[in-house]
Amino acid sequence: MGSKFTKHDQIEVDGIPLQKDPKIYILFYKPRGVISSVHDEKNRKVVTDYFTDIIEARIYPVGRLDYDTSGLLLLTNDGDLTNHLLHPRNHIDKIYVAKVTGIIQSPALEQLRHGVKVNGRKTAAAKAELLSVDQRKKTSIVKLTIHEGMNHQVKQMFQQVGAQVLKLKREQIGFLNLQGLTSGDWRFLKKEEVKALKKL
Repeated sequence: MGSKFTKHDQIEVDGIPLQKDPKIYILFYKPRGVISSVHDEKNRKVVTDYFTDIIEARIYPVGRLDYDTSGLLLLTNDGDLTNHLLHPRNHIDKIYVAKVTGIIQSPALEQLRHGVKVNGRKTAAAKAELLSVDQRKKTSIVKLTIHEGMNHQVKQMFQQVGAQVLKLKREQIGFLNLQGLTSGDWRFLKKEEVKALKKL
């Protein structure tokens, strides 16, 4: 049987008091070629490598971005907030900008907006906006807003409309964006940002 305690109790192990790590919240601009994990069996660079000499507390990424995807990634040691942000019922928007093969036409955008089949399941309604096209290279830049988080979802959504993702970047989660940061940069979230995230 475990022992019960309250927040007023002090817990010691061999006479040494246990200290609770302060909550840490980081907004990170993940570069391409970095693993969204705390370790990698192939010894590739992982996101927490950027903080080992700066932060003693154990932090971990909230969700993931693919190895070849760049953009906004949150890291924290707050498990409650992590669960809140990842749960699909909370419908927290994530905005991606994708460079894809082909000239994306209106019917493909409508398919993305109404949902496509990914792994046998139809994706929720999304926002899809064509930003630009390159007629010479036959490529398009599309902004896609989703609130789900299935593995490789954005890439598979584009595959379902006949396009291959060449480059992908997550630009925003909820109200948080990459303003003022370049690839590899990071900053601590402000107190008001953390409070606002918890209210999303």
